[in-house]
Amino acid sequence: MVKKLLLAFGVMALLFPTLAFAADEATIPQLQSAIDAVWVMLAAILVIFMQAGFALLEAGSTRMKNAGHVAGKTILTFGLCAIAFWAVGFGFAFGDGNAFFGTTGFFVTGLEDQATAAFGSLSASDVPIGIKFLFQLAFAGVSLAIAWGGFAERAKLPVYFIFGILFTVVIYPIVAHWVWGGGWLSKLGMQDFAGSTVVHLQGATAALVATILLKPRIGKYNKDKTPNLIPGHNQVLSVLGVIILWIGWFGFNPGSTLSAMGDGFFGYIALTTNMAAAAGGVAALIISWMYFGKADIPSMLNGVLAALVAITAACAFVDTWAAIVIGAVAGIVTFFTAQWFERAGIDDPIYAFSVHGIAGIWGTLSTGLFATPELSAKVGVGGAGLFYGGGVHQLGIQALGVFGALAFVLVLSFIILGILKATVGLRVTEEEEIIGLDLSEHGSYGYPEQMKKAAQNGVSV
Repeated sequence: MVKKLLLAFGVMALLFPTLAFAADEATIPQLQSAIDAVWVMLAAILVIFMQAGFALLEAGSTRMKNAGHVAGKTILTFGLCAIAFWAVGFGFAFGDGNAFFGTTGFFVTGLEDQATAAFGSLSASDVPIGIKFLFQLAFAGVSLAIAWGGFAERAKLPVYFIFGILFTVVIYPIVAHWVWGGGWLSKLGMQDFAGSTVVHLQGATAALVATILLKPRIGKYNKDKTPNLIPGHNQVLSVLGVIILWIGWFGFNPGSTLSAMGDGFFGYIALTTNMAAAAGGVAALIISWMYFGKADIPSMLNGVLAALVAITAACAFVDTWAAIVIGAVAGIVTFFTAQWFERAGIDDPIYAFSVHGIAGIWGTLSTGLFATPELSAKVGVGGAGLFYGGGVHQLGIQALGVFGALAFVLVLSFIILGILKATVGLRVTEEEEIIGLDLSEHGSYGYPEQMKKAAQNGVSV
């Protein structure tokens, strides 16, 4: 035993000078860079893991006969997004270029010589370009996942391939460049810290266009145009999906600092993010209770997500009390707009436009109301909001950004999806929709045993 201890101490003695020498070689800037790189990588992982949240939320919110398809396409479309964003989208979004799109940095090498030559808009952070790419890819993937909400339960599989690639190449990165890549909205000082407009409004607008062009699911509306409830098959999956998304948002918003150093500002952003989400969920549940006479769990889940969407733009610019107000308003407004869209004949299976679009608009405009001069100066973007002596200047910039992004995505989505509808077609046949996309598109059900029993009992699922 003593011999083993002496041997261990001897090995440590031999290694210690080497370890000490290596530690002495690391400078403070190198350590800071390493910490920042690990922080952004962790944030990227959290945001990519939000794909699991979307898979559970959407599968749980749709019918059993489509569950495998809805969950599986999450993997497919994130893979398509990754390849398209690597090849072209990242360059359009963050490459050096003009006020409207980047013209450099395509086919990302992950090497710093390309980063120096092509990505001036990302030069403020010394995080390696490969990690920056993964972080921004995660955001693009979330935006695309939001868009698929409008396609649910009735879109053809080839449409996911074609529109997924085109959304990642010619829609999402252009608005990202305007706001984050040194484009015209960036120069005006638009405040969208982590993407209420860039990520959520873009995805929601594409979802709205798809919902309109695909038309309602079979059985959603009666002849007098009154809507029927088509409940999801598993509310527990939806709840788990929202919990995962809530956790993932701590990569989304705090991670957008791109640094864990300094005064821990990312922690403050995590605080405003969490308080908004809490307020949105509680407010939506209460308002649904008042409206329906019963506390509606799906409404509460949508309230949480709407609040998270809204605070995404404002998380770094507003006081904590304002974050609670922003979240509560988002939860309430989303509840009522979801009811209105449904009565208007828009069959949005997971309420993508209400949750991500309306809340994204509100969140982006809210910084024009609640942004404090101190936090605006700290972030270095824009100025104080209306309630803090800034007048309507910042609010006007926010409104212009919302209008510009909404119009751009609306027009391009209509063009792309309109062409697809006239050529390959957007919607599966009536027979395929009735039997479910699991079987018609993939040849097997996500729940084979349950579907077999349901068929034997003549139950519609």
